[in-house]
Amino acid sequence: MGKKLDPSLIFSVAVLFGAMFLYVAADPIADKEVLLYFLQNMAHRRPLNWNKNSSVCKTWTGVICNNEQSRIIALHLPGAGFHGPIPPNSLGRLSAIQTVSLRLNSISGPFPSDFLKLKSLTNLYLQFNKFSGPLPLDFSVLENLSVINLSNNAFSGMIPSSISNLTHLTYLNLANNSLSGEIPALNVPSLQQINLANNNLTGIVPKALQRFPSWAFVGNNITSENALAPALSIQPPDTQPSKKTKKLGHPALLGIIIGGCVLGFVVVAAFMIFWCSNKGGEIVLPVKSKKKEIPLSKAASNRQDKNNKLVFFEGCNLAFDLEDLLRASAEVLGKGTFGTTYKAALEDATTVMVKRLKEVTIGKREFEQQMELVGRIRHDNVAALRAYYYSKDEKLTVHDYYDQGGISVMLHGNRGEGRIALDWNTRLRIAIGAARGIAHIHTQHGGKLVHGNIKASNIFLNSYGYGCVSDIGLATLMSPIPPPALRTAGYRAPEVTDSRKATHASDVYGFGVLLLELLTGKPPVHVTGSEEVVPLVRWVNSVVREEWTAEVFDVELLRYPNIEEEMVDMLQIGMACVVRMPDQRPKMLDVVRMVEEIRRVNTENGPSPGSISETSTPTPHATENRSSSVPQ
Repeated sequence: MGKKLDPSLIFSVAVLFGAMFLYVAADPIADKEVLLYFLQNMAHRRPLNWNKNSSVCKTWTGVICNNEQSRIIALHLPGAGFHGPIPPNSLGRLSAIQTVSLRLNSISGPFPSDFLKLKSLTNLYLQFNKFSGPLPLDFSVLENLSVINLSNNAFSGMIPSSISNLTHLTYLNLANNSLSGEIPALNVPSLQQINLANNNLTGIVPKALQRFPSWAFVGNNITSENALAPALSIQPPDTQPSKKTKKLGHPALLGIIIGGCVLGFVVVAAFMIFWCSNKGGEIVLPVKSKKKEIPLSKAASNRQDKNNKLVFFEGCNLAFDLEDLLRASAEVLGKGTFGTTYKAALEDATTVMVKRLKEVTIGKREFEQQMELVGRIRHDNVAALRAYYYSKDEKLTVHDYYDQGGISVMLHGNRGEGRIALDWNTRLRIAIGAARGIAHIHTQHGGKLVHGNIKASNIFLNSYGYGCVSDIGLATLMSPIPPPALRTAGYRAPEVTDSRKATHASDVYGFGVLLLELLTGKPPVHVTGSEEVVPLVRWVNSVVREEWTAEVFDVELLRYPNIEEEMVDMLQIGMACVVRMPDQRPKMLDVVRMVEEIRRVNTENGPSPGSISETSTPTPHATENRSSSVPQ
C-alpha cells in the first residue's frame, strides 16, 4: 500500500494548475491567433519570441494589452527586420488596437487596406519603410487618429482631402515621399505639427496651413510667403536635388579623394619641413617634454618689435604678457586647417589654448578688425576669444582651455577596450549647443559673419555640457586651400572652392556633417571594409537610400533604449543640411528649432531649451500608445 498524499500538497498542486489555466486563459486568444498568422506570413530577418504556448500579454516582444489582458491595444515592432508586403487579413483584425508602430523596417507594397478597419487606431507609425502607391482616399473612417507618420517611404499620388475629417489629428508627417498635386485645405484645428517637405507638391500652401513653419513645406514646387527654399530631402551628395539625376561615379570620386589626400599630405609635409628648418625670426612655442623645453628663438627672446603685444579683450581676467606665454610649457593639441593648437600652462597655473595661425595673407589692420569683431561675441555656445597677437612673422589667438578636448577626440579617440562612449544625451547636447552657437554667429556683423570652418575638432563642451563653437572667422584671413584638399576634410560644402568665400550655407553643411558624425560614430572621411575611402555624407546617403534601416547609427548608441525616433529625427536634419544645392539647405535658425524640438516635442512636459535630464531619456517610445501628439 502506498502512502496517502498530503491534502495540503494536493491543494497546492490544484492551485498551481488553476493559476496556470487562468494565466493562459487570460490571453486574448483571437488576437493572439492574428499575430501568429501575421508572423507566419510576413517575411522577417530577425526572430521574435512569439510562442503560442506563452502569454502574449506578458512575454511577447512589442505587444501591449489592456488592463484586463483581454485585447491587444498596441504593437511596437521598430527595426524588426520585416520586409515585403503585409499579408492581407492579418493586422486589420486587431479591432481594439490603438497604436501600430512598424517604423524602420523594409516593408513594401501599398498602404495596407486592412488598416482602414482599425476603428480604434489613434497612432500610426509607418515611417522609414518602402511603401509605395497612393494613400487611401477615405482616411475619415479612422476617426480616432491622432498621429500619422508615413514619412520616408515612396507613397505617390495626391494627399487625400479626407484627412480634414480627422478631428482628433494632432501630428501629420508625410515628408520624403513622392506625393504630387496641390495641398488640400486641411483645416484641422487640433493639428499641432505638420511636415510635407520633399515631395512633388505644387500650387500654394493653403491659408489654413500657413500658421506652420516654412521648413514643413520645403522641397516642393509650391509658392507661399511661408514656403522657403531649404529642403529636408535625403539626396545623394553628388547629385542635384532631383530624384532622377545620377550621382558622380565611384572611380572618379575615389580619384579626387586620393589625389586630394596626396596633395594635402605634400602641403602639410612641406610646411612642417619649412617650419622645422627655419631657425630664426619667428616665435616658437616650447613643446612639453619630460626632460626639457625647446628653447625660444632669438627673435622671440629679444622681442624685436615692441609695437606688437598681446591684445586682451574687455572682460578678460587673464593677466600675462607675451613673454609669459613664451615661457609657458606647451603641448601640441592638434594641427588643423588654419594652424597648430597648443595647450599652454603658464607659471601662475593659468592654462589657455593658443592657436598659431599659418598662411595669414591679410594685413595687420584687417587682421585686427576681424579679431575685434570676433572678440566682442559673448554667448554660452561660442568659445570666447580672449586675446590675440600680430607681428610680421607670427599671428596667435588665445582661448579658454577645455580639458575634455574637442568633440572629435571624444567621438573617435580610443575606440578600443576601456573606452567610455558618448551617450545619446551628451550627443544631443552637443548638437543643440553647436547649433545655437553657429546661429548666433550668423547674426553678428549685420548678418555677415561666417564661421567658415565648422568641424568636430572646433566644437567643445561648455560648463553646462552643451556644444560650444570655437575658431570663428579664421577662413577669411588665410590663403585659399586647394579644392581637392578641401574635399578630403569631409566637412566642406561642394560649392566651396575658396576657403575664404565660405557662406552661411556652407556652415550649415559643416554642421550637417557634425550631426552625421554624432549619429554614426564615423569620421567625416573613413575607410570601408573594402579599403575604399568614402566621405561620410556619401556613405550615409547610400545606406539610407538602399536599406532604410537603423544600420547607419553608431553601435555604441544601441545600448540606450527608446532613442531610435530621436536619432531618426536627427538624421533627417543632418541630411537636410548636407544637400548639394546651398539654397536648399535650411537656415541655421531653423536648424536650431528643429534640433531643439527633437527632445522638446518627444515628452509630454517637454524641457525648456538647455534642460535635458541627466538621469533619464524621455522619448516618444514610452508614449506611443497614448493619445498625445508625438512625431514617431
